[in-house]
Amino acid sequence: MEKYKKIAVLENEIQAQLLDDVLTQQNIPHMMRSYHDSAYDGLFQHSKGWGHVEAPENHEDEILEIIDNLSQSE
Repeated sequence: MEKYKKIAVLENEIQAQLLDDVLTQQNIPHMMRSYHDSAYDGLFQHSKGWGHVEAPENHEDEILEIIDNLSQSE
């Protein structure tokens, strides 16, 4: 299994879902990690962001470009 690293912090659930869909369509291995903590009712998501995307390092530039393109289209 490839080693995954944190690529980018995601602003909200919509951005996370759109990115997840694009990465899945392009067969880019990734994991979405939410910062939601049910004990604190998502308190940390307001200050830290929704969560982050993890992927193998060799996909970092491609993922950052996709995030940039998604941000420009919003």
